[in-house]
Amino acid sequence: MAVFDHLGITVDDLPRAVAQFDAVFAALGFTRFDADNGASWQREGEPEFIVFAAREPGTGPHRHGRVGWQHLALAVDSPDEVDRLHAIAVDSGWTVVRAPKKYPRFTDRYYASFVEDASGIRIEFMFNPPREAAAD
Repeated sequence: MAVFDHLGITVDDLPRAVAQFDAVFAALGFTRFDADNGASWQREGEPEFIVFAAREPGTGPHRHGRVGWQHLALAVDSPDEVDRLHAIAVDSGWTVVRAPKKYPRFTDRYYASFVEDASGIRIEFMFNPPREAAAD
C-alpha cells in the first residue's frame, strides 16, 4: 500500500489555479475532478493532487523559502519530457523560476526546470535516471 495518498494545497485564485494545474496534469495523463471548493487530479498508482480555494482570500501568495510548501518534483522519463512540460506550464501562465538545464550538483544525470504559479506554488519537472539506465 502506498504511504502517500493525496496532497492538498490552498490557492488564492481557484479558477486560475485549476486552469494552470490542469494543463500540466492533463499532459501527464491525470484526470481532473471538480468539486464545489476545489479540484483534484488522479492517475492510477499515483497520489491524488488537490487544490482548494483559500478560506481567507487575499492571504497569498506563498513565499518560497518560508515555512510551508517548498516544491513538488514531478519525475518524467526524459529531458525532452522536461522541456515539453516546461513549455506547457509557461504557455498556461506559470512563471519560470529556472529554465530547463542540467544540475550536476545533484547528479551528472539530473535535468530539471522549476515553475511557479500566481499563488507561489512551485513545481519541478525532473529527469534523473538510475545510473544503470543512464549508461544505455
